[in-house]
Amino acid sequence: MVAIVGAGAGIALQPDPFRVPDAPPRPAAASAPVEVAASSPADEAPVPLRTTPADGAAAPGPSIIRVNPAAEPASDVIVIRDPSSLGQNLRVAHLPDRALIEQSEMGPLPVRGPDGRRAAEVYARPWSGTRGARVALVIGGLGLSQSGTQDAIGKLPPEVTLAFAPQGNSLGRWMQAARREGHEIMMQLPLEPFDYPRVNPGRNTLTVEAEERQNIENLYWALSRTTNYTGVMNYMGGRFTADQQAFAPVMRELGARGLSYLDDGSSARSLAAALAAESDVPYAQGDIVIDQARDRGSILAKLDELEATARARGYAVGTGTAFDVTVDAVAEWARAVRKRGVEIVPVSAVTVGARRG
Repeated sequence: MVAIVGAGAGIALQPDPFRVPDAPPRPAAASAPVEVAASSPADEAPVPLRTTPADGAAAPGPSIIRVNPAAEPASDVIVIRDPSSLGQNLRVAHLPDRALIEQSEMGPLPVRGPDGRRAAEVYARPWSGTRGARVALVIGGLGLSQSGTQDAIGKLPPEVTLAFAPQGNSLGRWMQAARREGHEIMMQLPLEPFDYPRVNPGRNTLTVEAEERQNIENLYWALSRTTNYTGVMNYMGGRFTADQQAFAPVMRELGARGLSYLDDGSSARSLAAALAAESDVPYAQGDIVIDQARDRGSILAKLDELEATARARGYAVGTGTAFDVTVDAVAEWARAVRKRGVEIVPVSAVTVGARRG
């Protein structure tokens, strides 16, 4: 009995045998909360996002759990991943990944992470990963109309990808709202059409005649307007996308920064597919512009064409603009098409060159 009591006392005086030892203390500087700007264009104040200090110390403001993935495993380890798990956790999808942001004079620019991660995958919306007919829909023009943007974010199913116009307002706020609702997002890139400047895509259009440096600066301006997007899509650009000398440097820059490219399919002369492959840019091409005729019946007919293409080929990509009639038609069609066994997916789910496992 004495031996038992003695042993118990010995254990009681020892450190908790089941407690994981504390990690070595971090330097004092590391315990300060870190703020990240979700968006910091020149005409808009950044939205501060506060993270909890790594050492657990109390910090003012709300606490946010770290969600960055662990370091990549050793090269001799085989990892099997669920394809739908690679995207950002939807509960924190509005928070930019600091490792994928480079601060510039214009604002935040996307970069590849030190571990090779790319915005094209990190900000992708998860999907089922199952086989079957898939339709990806991308609705652009967000940010130009406050009421139209709000309606698109609120009415469209979260599986619909939303594309922001760089000339829009309050893009940081709208980006966060869209991501909280589960939408994958893209940036639209104003590119020179054949009848430019009579038809003008807007401020800071990339043109064939401009110097390469000027086009890259205009690209940076568009990219810096907000964060958390997977890539860019053309806005107009029939002439620009057909000119290899002008387009190739831009595509190389997108590849270096880990972004994807969506060609809306409106120009048969576009070199986007070949240039994307050369520059390691995940790529997708639209099959149908659904609202060239701004009429509900016409839009629904185009959506039915997309469904037929998806059933025949396995997937289809449709693009449109956030007009009221387009948003309402897509929301109506989406409810019906699910019952017919067609899955609506984010555009990243049909992108060639994306890493899904």
